[in-house]
Amino acid sequence: MAGRILVVDDEAHILHVLSLKLRNAGYEVFTAVDGEDGYELAAQHLPDLVITDLQMPYMTGVELCRALANNASTAHIPVLILTARGYALDDDDLKIGNIKGVFRKPFSPRAVLQCVKETLAAPASGTGSSSEAA
Repeated sequence: MAGRILVVDDEAHILHVLSLKLRNAGYEVFTAVDGEDGYELAAQHLPDLVITDLQMPYMTGVELCRALANNASTAHIPVLILTARGYALDDDDLKIGNIKGVFRKPFSPRAVLQCVKETLAAPASGTGSSSEAA
């Protein structure tokens, strides 16, 4: 198994596409439909990486990143954020240490998979990056 990935998004088709792509690449995948459920799953299963939508009910992707970063058992988990056009992270949000990449929707599942592989292969002290699907 290549690693454990938690995908958090309130859009079923995004969960399906990413889960399929990641499972086909050998990852174990957990899913959640909002940030609160995502946080609970992350604390319970301690995934190797989290992919989360920015705009979700109950707890946004940024709030999820902050909650993970503030919990000693989950602070080390890198996070990739998916965001719809028109929604952007501000500079303070991007300073959250666990955010390793940002993808604008519509995104390329292949590009997300490549970023997952690179993030999991990188040293834990890596810096964040921003990616846009072409």
